[in-house]
Amino acid sequence: MNNEHFKTCKNFFLILFFAFNLIVCAGPFLWMVSTSFKMPADQFSKALIPSPITLENYKRLFISTPYLFQQVFNSFEIAALTTLGQILTCGMAGFAFELFKFRGKKILFALLLATFIIPPQVTLIPNFIIFSKLHMVGSKLPLWITAFMGGAFGTFFMRQYFTSIPVELAEAARIDGAPLPFIFSRIYLPLAKPAISALSILIFSGSWNELIRALIYLPSDRKHTTLTVGLSLYQAEFSGQWSFLMACTVTSILPIFILFLFVQKQIIESAILTGLK
Repeated sequence: MNNEHFKTCKNFFLILFFAFNLIVCAGPFLWMVSTSFKMPADQFSKALIPSPITLENYKRLFISTPYLFQQVFNSFEIAALTTLGQILTCGMAGFAFELFKFRGKKILFALLLATFIIPPQVTLIPNFIIFSKLHMVGSKLPLWITAFMGGAFGTFFMRQYFTSIPVELAEAARIDGAPLPFIFSRIYLPLAKPAISALSILIFSGSWNELIRALIYLPSDRKHTTLTVGLSLYQAEFSGQWSFLMACTVTSILPIFILFLFVQKQIIESAILTGLK
């Protein structure tokens, strides 16, 4: 009886803990969505459900921010290319580290992981000098071209998932005469769909929310910049108009939200399989 009572109390406190975390995480998001549907006069009201509900803030997006959707397209283009480059190069690197045996493999992998401790701010000036010499400053290239050169996190992530794939599959394909590109593209990548989905949303969201490098490399005019830079400009221009700013913010997170809805199953599956491994 005491044991059952202990389990009941434990489950009760676990439910309270998760409910508290849900409120903390979802509270700001719900307030943002709610405020975007409020009239400017009611933007500071505590009511979670607006009364009345208005779409006026979203209509203003087409009038007051003529370059908002161009900025959305710029951010999407950069994020999509960055994601594609990272999936390809990190997938190939993780495949090589898992399947191949060569001298210095462990040392090279350790050096790759050591780059985790280097803050990205340290490389801003050297990278700017390189891209300046290559006459790429003022274009989108510096924001996505480096994604096709691999990355420590993506390589580590893909390599860890590839360890869950039986090496006998690759050995059997090699015996049948299959080349390595065929094994990678037709066997390993299809089996790694959960990992690719999880890594894709992580890379896409990171590139989508990039601010510093966009400020450094892209032109200062609003038509050619990204959405994150545009939102910072709108915050200064429409200061205090929180209902309108929340409508802009909701619009900016819609692509990430839609992407997550499509790949959430694969993300959970990847986390479970990687954790078990």
